[in-house]
Amino acid sequence: MSTIKDKKLFLLDMDGTIYLDTDLFDGTIDFLEHVKKIGGRYIFLTNNSSKSVDKYIEKLKSMGIDATADDFVTSVNATVEYLSKRNYKKIYAFGTQSFRQQLKDGGFNITDKLEDDIDCLCLGFDTELTFQKLEDACILLGRGVDYIAANCDWVCPTWYGFVPDCGSIAQILCNATKRNPVFIGKPQPEMIYLAMKKTGFSKEETVVMGDRLYTDIASGINAGVSTIFVLSGEGTMEDVDNSEQKPEFIYKNIREVYNDLIK
Repeated sequence: MSTIKDKKLFLLDMDGTIYLDTDLFDGTIDFLEHVKKIGGRYIFLTNNSSKSVDKYIEKLKSMGIDATADDFVTSVNATVEYLSKRNYKKIYAFGTQSFRQQLKDGGFNITDKLEDDIDCLCLGFDTELTFQKLEDACILLGRGVDYIAANCDWVCPTWYGFVPDCGSIAQILCNATKRNPVFIGKPQPEMIYLAMKKTGFSKEETVVMGDRLYTDIASGINAGVSTIFVLSGEGTMEDVDNSEQKPEFIYKNIREVYNDLIK
């Protein structure tokens, strides 16, 4: 049986795993420095489709972590990869301005207005949500356009609790239209495959660490790599007891993971 000391590539969820809102968890800096010290690599693996990588780099820098775009794989990266294999004429991007720009940068014809030639609706975590977007989406889904969502998370953690994430908005639209999207991002394995391809590490050397069973841990299981579940965010031990998706390792927080690594 493998141990976390056998791992070289650490795929890290962010919200609830290395920080909560703007508060960096104790042990995060020590953990990241240790991974580099052993000749390993960490990649920040986030389902949050509301922000660009540049915004994450700025956020991490404000917490004392120097990062570059090469240190990230996001659900938007995986969505761009998925969309690139299809020939959509025009995509309605339901999300933040940053989400729309990332899709536009991917080379796609993007709009946030209701138009006749739209053949795909692409949904992201929208912190700029309006009723107009919900209405546009219902009209488009009624027309039968293809329907894709960057991530399936029900909620996003904040310092005061949780807010509705992309999966919750998809559920609202399903209640109205009886249609569900093709979900990209975790728990699908593509983000993990992209990270391993980027870094050159094998499945045996890779571990996914996160605070959600149904996204982080499920993605690791689906990709055939080890998983670390931390209890510093959304997930609880009760969730583990009630879930068919069992993590390989369970820790209270990233400080405990680090302490185990240096034993």
